[in-house]
Amino acid sequence: MEQQIAALKKPRKTKHLLTVVLLLILFYASSYNTKAYIEDLISGLPNMQSILVKMASPDWSYFEPIITPVLDTIRMAFIGTLLGAILSIPVAFLAANNLFGKWVTIPARFILNIIRAIPELLIAALFVAIFGMGMIPGILAIAFFSMGIISKLLYESIETIDPGPLEAMTAVGSKKLVWIRFAVIPQVLASFTSYVLYTFEINVRAAAILGYVGAGGIGINYERVMGFLEYQKLSTIVFAMFVVVVIIDWISTKLRERLV
Repeated sequence: MEQQIAALKKPRKTKHLLTVVLLLILFYASSYNTKAYIEDLISGLPNMQSILVKMASPDWSYFEPIITPVLDTIRMAFIGTLLGAILSIPVAFLAANNLFGKWVTIPARFILNIIRAIPELLIAALFVAIFGMGMIPGILAIAFFSMGIISKLLYESIETIDPGPLEAMTAVGSKKLVWIRFAVIPQVLASFTSYVLYTFEINVRAAAILGYVGAGGIGINYERVMGFLEYQKLSTIVFAMFVVVVIIDWISTKLRERLV
C-alpha cells in the first residue's frame, strides 16, 4: 500500500518540478529580453537605500500647503466616479445578454473594451489638450475610466440574476423598461453600490498621478518635488495620501458590509 502511494506521489513531484523549471526559464528569458537584469537591481540598491533614508524624515512644514491639493484630488475622484457610475448604468444594461440581443450587446461591449484599453493618463492628456490644464480633464478621464470598470462588473452581475422574475413579468406582458425597473434593479442595486465604492477607492489613487499631465490635484506637487529631488517633501505627500486612502478604505468597507 505504501509503495502504491509513493508511486502516485512521484509523478506529481515530477510535474511540480517541471513546472518550477519552466517558470524559471520563462523568468530568465523575460529578464534577458527586457534587459531587466537582477544584477542591475542589486547594483541599484545603494541608491534606493539613500532615497529611503531621505524619505524617512518627512518635511512636516510642507503638510499645510498640500492640504488643498489633496482635497482637490478627493473631489476630482468623487465627481469623476459619480459621473462614470451614472454613465455606466445604461451601457451595462445594453451589454447584458439576458436583457438584449447580440446586435445590441456586441457593440456595447466593443465600446467598453475600447474605453478600458486606453490608459487613464492618455485620456487625461487628450482632455488637457482639449480643455487646457485644470481639474476638468482629470474629472473626465476618471469618469471614462470608472464607466469602463463599473459597466463591466455590472453587466456581469445582471447576467447572473434570478431569471424567474423576468420570465414572470414577460409572461404577463410587461414592457422591457418595466421589468428592468422592478425585476433587475432590485437584484443588482447592492452590487452596483459596492462596485461604485470600490472604483472610488481606485480613483483616489489614480487621481493622485493625473497632475503629471496637467489634470490637477496632488499630482502637480508630485511632479514638482520629484523634479527638484525633494524627497522629504515627497515623503510628506505620500504620508498624506496614505492617511486619505486608509480612511476612505475603512469607510468604504463599512458601507459595503451593510449593503452586501
